[in-house]
Amino acid sequence: MLIKKIEELKNSEVARIIEERIKEFKAFKDKPNEEWFKELCFCLLTANSSAELGIKIQKEIDDGFLYLSQEELEKRLRELGHRFYKKRAEYIVKARKYKDNIKDIIQNFRDEKRGREFLVKHIKGLGYKEASHFLRNVGYDNIAIIDRHILRELHDNNYIKEIPKSLSKKRYLEIEKILEDIARETRLKLSELDLYIWYLRTGKVLK
Repeated sequence: MLIKKIEELKNSEVARIIEERIKEFKAFKDKPNEEWFKELCFCLLTANSSAELGIKIQKEIDDGFLYLSQEELEKRLRELGHRFYKKRAEYIVKARKYKDNIKDIIQNFRDEKRGREFLVKHIKGLGYKEASHFLRNVGYDNIAIIDRHILRELHDNNYIKEIPKSLSKKRYLEIEKILEDIARETRLKLSELDLYIWYLRTGKVLK
């Protein structure tokens, strides 16, 4: 059923919108380290929150991610409606040690999965989902963003028996394998598949 729904979407206007979004992600290869860092901040903000709120905050704060004090960031995040404003401000400020070289570091890895391991290990507040989200948004294709929308769609279509309350690394990679199989069957990259499933669940193509 899921495969059929995706194949139908591939022949609709949604496919063009998704193609444009992927082009936007790919354009990050020409952007500087600071732009990559701001995208990293967006992904830090989406943990236990929403992409919509993250997008709103990213537009409002923009370059402020690079220089605002932790107290100023806390104040802005609180004003803009982020529930975990204290922790997110702390994570962003701690991550700043990579603001001048995050792109260089990631591009030096042989593949994005190695880059993801680096992010999870070295950037507080980034789990596998958020690290995968960041990498997809800066133009990488071969990692899965396993959020609640993806889990529900997999569960509803009998790919997984239950929706886990939390994802260990082992379980994350197991579910990523399931998504890799679906991507092969639909002749899509994981980066594209995520957007198709997200659209099926929400009716939106975000980032």
